[in-house]
Amino acid sequence: MTSLFADLLWITFAFLCGSLPLSYWIGRVFLHTDIRQYGDGNPGAANVFAAGGRWLGGVAILADGCKGLIPVALANFQGGVEGWALVAVCLAPILGHAYSPFLRFQGGKALAVSFGVWTGLTTWQGPVVLGLAFAVWLLVLKVEGWAVVAGMVTLLAFLLFTAAPWTWLAVWSGNFLIFILRHKTDLRRRPDLRAGVLGRFFSNN
Repeated sequence: MTSLFADLLWITFAFLCGSLPLSYWIGRVFLHTDIRQYGDGNPGAANVFAAGGRWLGGVAILADGCKGLIPVALANFQGGVEGWALVAVCLAPILGHAYSPFLRFQGGKALAVSFGVWTGLTTWQGPVVLGLAFAVWLLVLKVEGWAVVAGMVTLLAFLLFTAAPWTWLAVWSGNFLIFILRHKTDLRRRPDLRAGVLGRFFSNN
């Protein structure tokens, strides 16, 4: 019972961390504006970039990443949380960001917070593979949502190839589902290739 209570506390803590709309607050405090009026209309770090430029956007990405990194790393490496409880702790900040109670359960697309979660869970492996995969697929595909899906499939291939723990695969499944839900508008569009170098390469082969 004590262990269950501790796990619930970790899950709640992780959800609350993720639900803090830090990028939205950064826009309010430093730009005196609602960043949801820019870009894709979400309260995420990408729209801090659009509204306030590179420096403030970088701060927002770091802040959103820490929302996932801090609770997951603490639970994983200090709190002794494991099994399905660890899976729930990992997914909680992503859900909190995507459906923040501070913003009437309207949140962002959860990219930066997901990087934080994978860092706290896998140290370097998850964020490096995911970052490289996203970078490549964003060069190849026009639609961001399809690039995110392709990046996640790439991460899954890496996890399977390296015989990753089942908890990592379970986190991947939940993260992938949340991405699908948050990018559903993009995924209604065709996954067209960009006209750049990589796009031409893939379209000709």
